[in-house]
Amino acid sequence: MRGTVETSGASARSGALAAVGCYLLWGLVPLYWKRLAAIDSLELIAHRHLWSLALLGLLMVGRGEGWGSAIDALSTVRGAARLMLASLLLTTNWLVYVWGVNTGHIVETSLGYFLVPLFSVLAGRFLLHEQLRRVQWIAVGLAAVGVGSMVAQAGRVPWIALALAGSWSSYSVLRKQSALGAIPGLAVETLLLAPAALGFLIWRHMDGTGALGRVDAGTHALILSSGVITAIPLLLFAHAAQRIRLSTLGVTQYVAPTLQLALGVWVYHEPLSRTRLYSFLLIWAALAVYSVDNLWAQRAPASPKE
Repeated sequence: MRGTVETSGASARSGALAAVGCYLLWGLVPLYWKRLAAIDSLELIAHRHLWSLALLGLLMVGRGEGWGSAIDALSTVRGAARLMLASLLLTTNWLVYVWGVNTGHIVETSLGYFLVPLFSVLAGRFLLHEQLRRVQWIAVGLAAVGVGSMVAQAGRVPWIALALAGSWSSYSVLRKQSALGAIPGLAVETLLLAPAALGFLIWRHMDGTGALGRVDAGTHALILSSGVITAIPLLLFAHAAQRIRLSTLGVTQYVAPTLQLALGVWVYHEPLSRTRLYSFLLIWAALAVYSVDNLWAQRAPASPKE
């Protein structure tokens, strides 16, 4: 029994470290994309598709995973459509994020990922027909007031944040319904748009505007590393998700947007007005309400069956 407890404890520690590592990397990734700000965002995403696919293919071979489950998922019109939609949503998320970071909107991208849990609640309600508790509605309401105050202060809708939160939450719903694992699923999603990505990069090269062959060695290395930058946090996330409680994983996820916000304000000197700060405080309050309610619900004893 003692050995089992120790093994379980070691597994939980391993999962917690993986979760922290995952969200630290996601939080610091603006430093990577900023180094590539001179390259067109769409070209960067095309590279990200191809090099991620190459790395994921190698990982699947190394783990002895075949493409059988992926082929099965693509064998029906419904399955293929779901995977294509997931691929488009993921690509949209990547593109908006990289464009936002490289055009001086890191603070707004961090807002998008602060909103993800609350958007996921709404997605569960309206797409999966899950019932929301009263406290969850209060959390969503607080976040809505926070976003509304930002719109009133800035005179525009924070579309970068809303696009990031909406695309990632919708993508998460599709991944939740998918039978494919993390690595095969992402491999198929990158594979579906890989021909378009390859065609775009060839066109850019023939047009004389592509980066490869026209930038220094360090920039080449960064471009070719986009697959690693994509895959490592996802692998850490998958490792963590199998070993720690979902509530622990959910609380840890706020590390990433908090780091992004800090980078935007203190490293890249993006403005954070008092009104915008108050809006963030409302959204943080919403997240606190949501997290406490989630923890309470998971710890509450299940009602006895009739």
